[in-house]
Amino acid sequence: MRILETDPVTSSRMSRQRSRDTGVEKALRSALHAAGLRYRIHKRPVKGLRREADIVFGPAKVAVFVDGCYWHGCPEHATWPKRNSKFWREKIEKNRARDANTDARLREAGWLSVRIWEHESADLAAPRVAAIVAERRMLLQRGAKAR
Repeated sequence: MRILETDPVTSSRMSRQRSRDTGVEKALRSALHAAGLRYRIHKRPVKGLRREADIVFGPAKVAVFVDGCYWHGCPEHATWPKRNSKFWREKIEKNRARDANTDARLREAGWLSVRIWEHESADLAAPRVAAIVAERRMLLQRGAKAR
């Protein structure tokens, strides 16, 4: 497969895209911290799985991923590039497949993946994540007491 070269302007723009500590990520972390939740950031939830979650709630076994609309093919905001379209479509489809694989592998290990789109408001996403973490903590505590 021959990959077309990207023009310098596009290449420069793409290289400046942050992969971690984005504004959306920081806003979500801030809202979660303000709600009293404590977590780890940019951590692999499961040993041996080379996938890093943006926010990890270890004891609750919840891994939060903040997905970019472009890079992960948001059904609401994704656009398909016109230039070098085959390459980018394949890239984004591979990202989607990797995301699904990550979710499945975490589920097999007893974890829950939570996906937040970059367009989601931290003020709306944080309470959703907090509720999921609280529910998981309660379920895992009950399971531990039942043993």
